[in-house]
Amino acid sequence: MSNSSETRWLSKDEDFTWRAIWSLMTWLPVKLEAQLREDHGLSLSEYYALSQISEAPDRAIRLSELAEITNMTLSHLSRVISRMMKAGWVERVTDPEDGRYTLGQLTDAGWDNVTEMAPGHVEAVQQAIFDQLSDEQVRALGEGAARVAEAVSPHGEVTGPPKGH
Repeated sequence: MSNSSETRWLSKDEDFTWRAIWSLMTWLPVKLEAQLREDHGLSLSEYYALSQISEAPDRAIRLSELAEITNMTLSHLSRVISRMMKAGWVERVTDPEDGRYTLGQLTDAGWDNVTEMAPGHVEAVQQAIFDQLSDEQVRALGEGAARVAEAVSPHGEVTGPPKGH
């Protein structure tokens, strides 16, 4: 434990920024999840997993990679995938490139659901974030968030669309 003479206390601007980030991390997911639950009965993390599968090449992704992208444990992701399978949106298939892996493959019904859900989700994102910011603020927020995400990500990179398998 360090003593107070070694502590790098936050400046007034840093403290304001930290509190704004904390509020953003707390309330933005609540807002976006409320829209998804109300409109589609899905959690934000479930929607994110589904959207990542939909963006993967051939709408299929290794479940181990999807777990990393979504920051879910494999057991949590397995429960999410099982619910999506029950809904007919996703299938588990053996990876044709390496049989040791399992892919989550989006079904046609899953694709139809993603394309139905996406407009409402994107509108909620637009209203919550981008309608509040100028173009310059959007760029600055994106650049700043990417740098912080790279610093805290266990992979040292911003998690974007799936890279394939």
